[in-house]
Amino acid sequence: MAYISLPEELPGIRGAMAFRPETARPLNDLVETLLHGANTLSPGERELIATYVSYLNYCHYCQSIHGAIAAASLNDNEDLVKRVKADFQHADISDKLKALLVIASKVQKGGKHVTAEDVEHARSLGANDLEIHDTVLIAAAFCMFNRYVDGLGTWQPHDEAMYRERGKRVAREGYVTVSKEYLPAEAAAR
Repeated sequence: MAYISLPEELPGIRGAMAFRPETARPLNDLVETLLHGANTLSPGERELIATYVSYLNYCHYCQSIHGAIAAASLNDNEDLVKRVKADFQHADISDKLKALLVIASKVQKGGKHVTAEDVEHARSLGANDLEIHDTVLIAAAFCMFNRYVDGLGTWQPHDEAMYRERGKRVAREGYVTVSKEYLPAEAAAR
């Protein structure tokens, strides 16, 4: 049971966002831009970064839903998502993404853990400034989202089919569109 009165039928961040829609809209806009906006990293790669940071933060809801969105964005490759969480260095992803995940994991510990060498290594593998910037911001934002979800004691179901179904929908329609189902019309329209 959540620590405050959240809508019982909405798991994880969805319940928290429905509770305070005026803060939900900018958060949804941010995640839409970071994970599904124009970028040279695919939405699936960016969702893997969000999933991995959420995994490191032990946030069940966020690692499950973003893992499902990542899988849906990567030809339903759920095994890849599991491999990235378990040991991304041996997962079937690009060396560039591996270097970006190193940066993301260091941001998760604290921004000052990222070194110039980490950034230079990612650059040497083809990462550009936008990809490095967005990796850092995705990791930082997901530390906030994970703490938001867990800090309110939100309901976090363990139904993989629910995450899989929702993941496919978010991958297809995006965060802002899907958020309209739990935000009041005036908040969703802004």
